[in-house]
This record gives sequence, C-alpha cells and structure tokens, in this order.
Amino acid sequence: MSDEKKIISTWSDVEGLRSTADIAIPQDPLDRVLGQDEAIELAKVAARQRRHLLLVGPPGTGKSMIAQAISMHLGKPKTEVRVAHNPENPERPFLEVLTEGEIQSETSSKAGAMGKLIDPEDAPRNVAEKLGYLCKHCGAYSLPTDFNCPDCGKSKMELGGNNPFSDIIGSMFQSIPNMGQMGPERVNTTRVLPNGSEETVVFERAGELIRVLDQKALEKRRKIDLKSNQKTLIPLERNPFVLATGASETELLGDVRHDPYGGHKGLGTPAYDRVVPGSIHEAHEGVLFIDEISHLGNLQRFILTAMQDKKFPIAGRNPQSAGASVKVEGVPCDFILVAACNIQDLENILSPLRSRIVGGGYEILVDIAMPDTPENRGKYAQFVAQEINMDGRIPHATIGAVEAVIAEGRSRARAEGQVASLTLRLREMGGLIRAAGDIAVTEGAELITEDHISRALRRARPAETQIRERYGSYTKGLSKDISESQKEKSPYYMQNEHIVDDQMFN
Repeated sequence: MSDEKKIISTWSDVEGLRSTADIAIPQDPLDRVLGQDEAIELAKVAARQRRHLLLVGPPGTGKSMIAQAISMHLGKPKTEVRVAHNPENPERPFLEVLTEGEIQSETSSKAGAMGKLIDPEDAPRNVAEKLGYLCKHCGAYSLPTDFNCPDCGKSKMELGGNNPFSDIIGSMFQSIPNMGQMGPERVNTTRVLPNGSEETVVFERAGELIRVLDQKALEKRRKIDLKSNQKTLIPLERNPFVLATGASETELLGDVRHDPYGGHKGLGTPAYDRVVPGSIHEAHEGVLFIDEISHLGNLQRFILTAMQDKKFPIAGRNPQSAGASVKVEGVPCDFILVAACNIQDLENILSPLRSRIVGGGYEILVDIAMPDTPENRGKYAQFVAQEINMDGRIPHATIGAVEAVIAEGRSRARAEGQVASLTLRLREMGGLIRAAGDIAVTEGAELITEDHISRALRRARPAETQIRERYGSYTKGLSKDISESQKEKSPYYMQNEHIVDDQMFN
C-alpha cells in the first residue's frame, strides 16, 4: 500500500484501508472538529472579522478546540508592548508600543552597536599591551587572563617603573582564584579620518579577540543604553491563544510584584521591572479563551471593561504590598473573547457581558449529536486517527475497531434520545480510544482491534456504573463504604435512608 495518506470525505473512503495510520489529518484545525457545522462557520467569521463567541453546551463537545482553531486562523501579532522607567515618577512607568518595523530597526541598531572583532595582533601594540594581550617584555601575545607571559614568564601587570618585585607580585595575583582579568576592560583612543577630522575609537576585550567600536557604533550603543531601563511585557513573538479558565484576579488582570525594599534605589527592584501582565494583556491581538466563564463571578465586569476599552491598566492588587502604589495606564488588550459555559450556567453570566458578546459576536448552542450518515461516519474515522496521533503513546486502530467506536457513538446518542445519530461528546469517546490503546500496548499488539474496544468499554465505565453493578444501587454502595460513625454525620445518608435502594440511579 502507498505511504500516501487518504483524505476522508465519506465512509467509503475508509473501506479498504488497513488502519487509521492511512488516514490524513486535515491541516486546518477547524476541519478537525466533528459536527458543530454552525459553530465552525461562525468561528471562521470570528477569526476574519474579529468577533466574540459564547459557546454553550456540555463538556467534551469541542468548545476549546474551536477556540484554539480560531487563534490559528489569525495573523501574527504586529506589536510588542514594553514598560520603561519613569525618572520623574518611578511608580508610573512609561508604556511603549512598538510595531514590527520598529523592532526590526532596533534589532539592526543592536547589531551595528556590536562593532567588529579583530585579532589582538591586528590592534595597535599599545592597545594590545594595555588590554593584557601583549607582553611588553618579549612581545608575545597571550590571553589577558594570563598574568605572567607564557613565553618569558614575566608579569604582564603594570606595576610602575622597574619594580624588582613585579614578577613575584604577578605570580601571587595569578595564584588567587577568580581574580579576573588584569588591566582595563576597554581602552579609548582617537584616530584621524581621511577628511582630517578625529573620531573616538574604543577597543574592548572579547575573549580571545578584541572588539572595535567606532563613532557610529558608540552612538548606537548610547541609544541602546538609554533604553536599558525597560522591560518587555508582551513580546512580538507570542502564542495568540491564551487560556484563562479558572484564572485568579492577578492572573487575569495583571499585578505588580511586592518589593520588601519598596523599590528603593540601589536596594530594591525598580517599579517597571515588577509589572506583570495579565491574561487579558497577553491575549492582545489574539484569542482569550475562558471555559466555565460564569465561575469568574465579579471578575466578568473587568473583562467587559477590557472588551469595551481595548485597554486595561496594570496595578498592584494587594494593598499591603509595595506594588499597590504602582500603576501602568492604557495597556492594550484588544482580544477576541471565546467564552464557554454549560446551559445551567447561562444565568450566571453578567447580562452586560452577554450583551457585549451579542453586540460584537455570536452565541452558539453546540450540538451533542450529528446525523448517522456515511459522511459523518467518515468523520468519526478521522476523529479516531486524530486522537491516536494526539496521544502519541498508543498504536493505530483497525477499521473494525473504528466501526466498534462508531457503534458505541451511535449507542450513546440513542441513550440521550438522539435517534439515528452519533454522539458528539467526543472527550468521552477519546477516553475510550485511549483505554483500548492501553490494552493493546500492554499486550504488545500492533494495532487496536475491535476486541480491544469491547474490553475498554468495561474498563472505562464511570464510577457510578461500577457502584450499581457491585452493590445494586448507589445508596447500598454508600452504606457499605462508610463506617457507622460516618453514617451518623453524613447528611446525604440520613436524608436518603428512607429511599428504597432499587429506586436510586435506576
């Protein structure tokens, strides 16, 4: 069989394949999402038009995968955000937003500020001698870390005059560990240009070589030094997908770290260097994904403000911290919000936030099943291949095993009242595939088979199912599992003592 993988459009494309190893995985991450046709269509719109999304539905139906796929459809970020020291008011650091072109220009300037490297023998003799490369006694060249010349053995240190003890003192310094390099690190000289003017030239140690900085390089270095008191908050090269599910206030909105010295000059850390961006800032020009958004409670109102203003200040959030007095205004946070929740949590999302999403995006009720058609059975085969590739620790599956997965997907959809359908609770189906793969690995099988899927179905049962099978009902299992003293203290057990066991979970 050819090594070329097959693109699956319908179930007939799967028939005749040896295993899922022969199935091609789509390049577009949105094409890897099963079902959810409306959600996928609107996700493409969201990426192109920068619209917000609220995905409503049960866990494991592909909501996070849709959010990640949107970020992959966005262009690369175009700006970098920095904070810099404010000498007049250090607790109000300057904010600087640089474009990609400005960063490239800055990178070019840094390269020009490096000067050029030369061999010590190509430098003026007096410069090489002062920097510690040249022995003034015999004219031999060596590293500046050699206090005594390797050729003549005399000290290369400048001790002044004809000091009779120079060799002894040089040897003494050489024997002291970590004494560093002898002489100055750099030497300033001047040279005459062809037009008759003079320019300053600096020679610096650079290991075995010497770095030469002319007037242009020195000017570029001075400009760079002026920008040394700054910190990059949001780099140009960054992941456009930021996961903020369950984030704390400081993780979501940023903070200023505490400094026990209060940022005291010479002792503490400068205020600008203690500023930490939040998820809303890191998602600038990208996607901010928050699953179970209702669990953020009152923090939702800050997200609303950030969405409205497309900028949000970073300030110290602990009033007992030295960072409480530090604030950076107007930090950009122009993100696409992709939020998700279960149906029962809709009422816990702030009405103004939902209004903002609807006003600048879409609310989508995700599907829990899709029709059992040849096209969708082909997508199920693609899903099995995707899960195996994503796991990376289990073998591929036979087509018979794929058919067993499809049969289970059909059974689970039927249990939810979805006739002639396939379930889209794909996280649970992925767990089934991994459990079958683990069995195959344990047995040393080359491929996952239908038998592995069958045995994995039993192994992957929920705990409630296992309890009912072992004890007959949940309450009987509870009564066997806890001690008499625990029974007396368990409100659940006391409230359900009177309920007939065979009515529970049946």
